[in-house]
Amino acid sequence: MAESAAPLFGVAKPGSVARRADALDALDSVLPFDRRDFLADLLTDDDVATLRHLAREGIGANSLRALASDLGYLEAWCQAATGSPLPWPTPEALLIKFVAHHLWDASKRETDLAHGMPADVAATLKSQGLLRSDGPHAPATVRRRLSSWSTLTKWRGLRGKFNAPGLQSAIKLAVRASARPRGRKSRKAVTADILSALLKACAGDRLVDVRDRALLITAFASGGRRRSEISALRVEQLVEEEPVPADPRNSDGEKLPCLSIRLGRTKTTQADSDAFVLLVGRPVLVLKDWLERAGVTEGAVFRGIDRWGNLDKRALTPQAVNLILKRRVAEAELDPQAFSAHGLRSGYLTETARRGIPLPEAMQQSQHRSVQQASNYYNDAERTLGRAARVII
Repeated sequence: MAESAAPLFGVAKPGSVARRADALDALDSVLPFDRRDFLADLLTDDDVATLRHLAREGIGANSLRALASDLGYLEAWCQAATGSPLPWPTPEALLIKFVAHHLWDASKRETDLAHGMPADVAATLKSQGLLRSDGPHAPATVRRRLSSWSTLTKWRGLRGKFNAPGLQSAIKLAVRASARPRGRKSRKAVTADILSALLKACAGDRLVDVRDRALLITAFASGGRRRSEISALRVEQLVEEEPVPADPRNSDGEKLPCLSIRLGRTKTTQADSDAFVLLVGRPVLVLKDWLERAGVTEGAVFRGIDRWGNLDKRALTPQAVNLILKRRVAEAELDPQAFSAHGLRSGYLTETARRGIPLPEAMQQSQHRSVQQASNYYNDAERTLGRAARVII
């Protein structure tokens, strides 16, 4: 841990940063390329070694990406707040300082400028693009970063103070003081009518239009797949199935094309899981059209396309999936700030509710683990259509 004792900003040796950047190249399938140099400047050699070890141990790509992002933030915060990199293991006092800097009472800050994150620390993090909000963090974000901190401590073979009574008490008090409404990942759900508008926005014949149509309709129809699952989708996961009846009650009637998507490892399934979801009818045709037009026969299903219409060999990143949706939202003359890729997931469940499809049946397609978790995705606006609020009118 020789380099852990040296400041990273301003005095870091160029060779050290370059060495870390080269080491992070080994994780290019997990970490976005444009983040490589940024993380190399934040992390220590031991940090990079820990991430590479986690990758070799087979930790999921999404989990590793989140750990790398959180570790970069923690190192930057500690440097700004203390003038030194993160110590391993971390003293309880520093953990409590982290909570105090991120969870605080906005009303108290009005009369006590020393309350919460110091202005100079906030300014440093903002200059690095790591802090966007002037207010306290969401409790869920703070808990996630503490969890990542704890995980990384364990993977270094060390014992942390994350369950210390003093820290747990500080978190409870801080959450109570900084209470704020929980924001949705996507303020509005991408329901069938919204999806129809987005598909019209990419109704052209350019390769990028064909891709975006396939991406949006596949993500929605497959149960509202997460953007990470769509970006990671591979041709090898697609299995041609026998055509199925258009009307489940009439097995001798019109037949529709059917594909199954073998999910493999996701947020709720393991790599060796046999979980799958189905695509039936139009989504199958749209997806096949994309694969044929793009000449994709193996590897990543959805790939980047440059401004000249050339297809990239690399898969889209989860961030790119989100940007594609927002771009099509804007082209449909809707508000991009109100939608994100997660709206496809909440939109799918909201649409099933509108159509009277039982939640357990919808969950089979969305692959949620619990009724409570799935029901949270129903858009609050749809409650105005229900009977529960109309007991007395």
